[in-house]
Amino acid sequence: MEGYATDDNARALIALLKYSEVYNNPNVTDLLTTYLSFLLQMQKPDGAFYNGMDSTLHHHDDTLDDVQGRALWACGYAVQSKIEAGLRHLAKEVFDKGLRWSFVTSAPRLKAYAIKGLHYYQTAFPTDPNVSTNLLALAGALTELYHTHCSPDWCWFEPYLTYANAALPNALFLAYDSTGKNEFLTVATETLEFLIQVQVRRGMFVPIGNKGWYHKGGKRPLYDQQPVEAATMIAAASSAFRLTGDKNYQNIAHIVFNWFFGKNLKGVVLYDRTTGGCFDGINPEGLNLNQGAESTISYLLARIEIEQLHLLKDAL
Repeated sequence: MEGYATDDNARALIALLKYSEVYNNPNVTDLLTTYLSFLLQMQKPDGAFYNGMDSTLHHHDDTLDDVQGRALWACGYAVQSKIEAGLRHLAKEVFDKGLRWSFVTSAPRLKAYAIKGLHYYQTAFPTDPNVSTNLLALAGALTELYHTHCSPDWCWFEPYLTYANAALPNALFLAYDSTGKNEFLTVATETLEFLIQVQVRRGMFVPIGNKGWYHKGGKRPLYDQQPVEAATMIAAASSAFRLTGDKNYQNIAHIVFNWFFGKNLKGVVLYDRTTGGCFDGINPEGLNLNQGAESTISYLLARIEIEQLHLLKDAL
């Protein structure tokens, strides 16, 4: 899509908030205001979000589940951050208005991103009983999907692996952290271990390719590999390490991060030091030379998670 994408602005808001926290940089208010204001503008009266806006400032009305989820994740994260009170209040309004959409869909990623938003939202409003109720309901729906589709050789929520897969176990790690319900930790661990088994080969990250995805009982495609899969895998491994103290997850995060710097099937470097951007992925010929917003922000989110892991390493 040409123009401005809602999910890219949501990702950028999260990356900027995390950057501000890790580097203790308060001089980002103008950018924060821009990204959050964009999300407000893209929200419909019923709480759903437009997918984006073209260069003539017309909205795209093709509402997508992942867009709803990422906007909720971003606003939930903003609510508990140390930004100006007015911006936190705005994020809360957008989140409260949009949360209902996570209950009227079966899309697991929308539910997962909403759980992540609720996890951070709860930090700001720990005594609000509705937050825990919603967390339990959404995380319960994810675990139900897992029990429906899992088998001894397929520990997953769906009969296929597609993109941003690790967002699902990551959400359950955070749900466990918020609620203390052991079932969420069990399913999060089993599904993340399954992803590691599938996507880490001989010490190298080999993400699911988007040319057909990986269907249960089928042959997994190796290409095209995308940065968003690496970023979500690092986030999930980081959450697992923080909650369990198992250093294997810290090691997995570093293996996945090295994918950006040549430890991949093609030996190519995805991070462009000249532009500060990230190439869009790896195809059978090598690099996809486009540097889209999703790829660059995915790299930045991955980099910040790695920075936070080093801080966690010192703490543990």
